[in-house]
Amino acid sequence: MDYLQSSFQPLQLFPSAILVVIATCSAQNHGINQKMAPSCLQPLLRYRSFAILFLTPLLLLPLPVAVATKEAKCAYIIIIMAVFWCTEVIPLAVTSLMPVVFFPLLGVQSSKTVCLQYLNDTNMLFVGGLIVAISVEHWNLHKRIALRVLLILGVKPALLMLGFMIVTAFLSMWISNTATTAMMVPIVQAVLDQMDNTEHDVTMMEQGTGQTITVIELEEKSAADLTTVNAVSNGQVPDDPRSSEEKRTRKSICKGMTLCVCYAASIGGTATLTGTGPNMVLKGQMNQLYPNNNDVLNFASWFGFAFPNMVLMLVLAWLWLQCSFMGLNFKKSWGCGAERTAKEKAAYNVLKAEMKKLGPITYAEFNVLLMFLLLVLLWFSRHPGFVKGWAARLFPEGEKYITDSAPAVFIALLLFILPADRPKFIGWNPSVSHPEQTEEDIKKPFLSAPLLDWNVVQRKMPWSIVLLLGGGFALADASANSGLSAWLGHQMTPLGSIPPWAIATVLSLIIAVFTECTSNVATTTLFLPVFSSMATSVKIHPLYVMVPATLSASFAFMLPVATPPNAIVFSYGHIRVLDMVRSGIVMNIIGVFCVTLAINTWGRPIFELDTFPDWANSTTNQ
Repeated sequence: MDYLQSSFQPLQLFPSAILVVIATCSAQNHGINQKMAPSCLQPLLRYRSFAILFLTPLLLLPLPVAVATKEAKCAYIIIIMAVFWCTEVIPLAVTSLMPVVFFPLLGVQSSKTVCLQYLNDTNMLFVGGLIVAISVEHWNLHKRIALRVLLILGVKPALLMLGFMIVTAFLSMWISNTATTAMMVPIVQAVLDQMDNTEHDVTMMEQGTGQTITVIELEEKSAADLTTVNAVSNGQVPDDPRSSEEKRTRKSICKGMTLCVCYAASIGGTATLTGTGPNMVLKGQMNQLYPNNNDVLNFASWFGFAFPNMVLMLVLAWLWLQCSFMGLNFKKSWGCGAERTAKEKAAYNVLKAEMKKLGPITYAEFNVLLMFLLLVLLWFSRHPGFVKGWAARLFPEGEKYITDSAPAVFIALLLFILPADRPKFIGWNPSVSHPEQTEEDIKKPFLSAPLLDWNVVQRKMPWSIVLLLGGGFALADASANSGLSAWLGHQMTPLGSIPPWAIATVLSLIIAVFTECTSNVATTTLFLPVFSSMATSVKIHPLYVMVPATLSASFAFMLPVATPPNAIVFSYGHIRVLDMVRSGIVMNIIGVFCVTLAINTWGRPIFELDTFPDWANSTTNQ
């Protein structure tokens, strides 16, 4: 250990240095406008991409030269990738390919070992889940589910917002947050537009009625008031102070209704293992860093922990948005037992018309729904924990060989086989045919085109995320095998005097702030190996700090550029950056509070967090 301390003297500032470099470059990338910068800085900003690309490796070059060890060389590549990821001087997926080139060149790992990380078990689980999500999206099943739930919940203002949030969160559990938001925001916009148009028509009718009554009353007065009568009858009515108040109220409701969609999309993605990228990073890095972890983190265990946390966050977010944009007028918002207003009827008619456009459920939609439910059932029942799952009962040593990726890819294969149209049975003898059968039916093949074809998958599959995950797994594997993780863990042993709950809370706050200006997948990829090393060095359960950090990486609520759902909502023009920042600060606090509560209550028995596991101890000793 003394040898390690003396050899890594130039690396003593590595943890703080990487944070400073990343934060500086991130601020340069996201917070500086070239036109707004001082004139002396504008030439520098013009060449910032060139400077970051070429000066970053040169400035960091003394690190692997002065300390010619695998740990220093691995740290050198990790810092460069961190800077490139945060500044996005080249695409994230392209940066993720750097380990394939530079780890073998620097002697950190062989090409064969590095390349195996790019399509490992976790990435195949991600690909299989995405193919199923693409099929749901391709056949508009997600839109049918959304409209059906909204029609059931009702169109009272509070219930309408709750309906939008429930639908968005549920869909984000299974399909991408971006696709869910892109589908839901036009529905929200159509409902809001129809409500505004209806309110405008009702207001015009009321003004017209009021003008007629005013004219009749004024005719009974003296002739001196005739000019007033003419002015009123010509429609030149003084501005009603209530109209400006109603405009502000409508604008505020629009902000709340649109913000609730992007917030619910980010919250909903945390509930399932395949719901968002950071969850998959955690799953993959647990398998990389702790290969003998007894499958402690699977679909069922994650859902048991994260789903209640999602529900709690969703309720608190709904209450916060209600207070911020609609007020706490329960009689107006809920209107229990009251008759629907014209605006509510208009909103209901919009939803009903959209539902009518979809028509009755088709054979293809039914098949996709069946495959989706089968996949969820297989995931939950593979290894429930309290009883033997189907993997152990049906196959010898099934728990050892079968993971969550097997059912995901199996269902994905079925989607390329099952027909999109109902098969028609036609007799072998063409002379004896059913009267309803046409000549075209006889010529058609028995099985029609499948539910999915590869062109659709290739067009909609986010291959960049697959490469980003693979690059993260390669970094984690190299960090563990080179000894860099062990060195980082040793540097953090003084943190053992701090209570574990305080460590988890502080790390969650750091990640929640950091993810506002960087990719959430890149954030978890960079920080989880460091947090894992810290946990093993201070002898606390690795998941006690890794799970809160992973969830906090999805809490990008403050800025339009923080996540695609925020950008989609912001593009509709209802909200300003300041509106999102104000709401997002409280949302971040809500998120960290819920995660801290969850990990210290029901998270303890689910992941057995009160003990330091043997699989983590054995990995540390190695």
